[in-house]
Amino acid sequence: MTVPSPIRAVSVAVWQEGRFLLVRRARPPAQGLYAFPGGRVEIGETAVEAAIREVFEETGLLVEDPVLFSDILLAGPEATFELSVFLSRAASGMLRAGDDAAEAAWYELAEMEALPITESTLDIARQVAEPGGRSR
Repeated sequence: MTVPSPIRAVSVAVWQEGRFLLVRRARPPAQGLYAFPGGRVEIGETAVEAAIREVFEETGLLVEDPVLFSDILLAGPEATFELSVFLSRAASGMLRAGDDAAEAAWYELAEMEALPITESTLDIARQVAEPGGRSR
């Protein structure tokens, strides 16, 4: 039996004024959970291009200069994702939920801890919010 290659995906921690931009997933694999905007990298697309596209599709916001924060391998029951996590700031746009996001809103870290949220999202938010975390 051949093990499928990991699916390339991106996630963007948009953080400003002490709040993170989160979406509530409308579809599997994380349906109903809050997470950073993101999704699969399309064929012929760079990870940075995917990060900018995914944030816009899911939230209506354009981000500026996404910077790679970390790479994570997430193994799920149906697929494994090779996830590149970026940091960015919103540059323009009108916040609205779109694509596979049922909801899009800004949350402080303390609020995030009470949400049904993906573990990796909360871990990264804690790292980013700690002093010096943005420079990683």
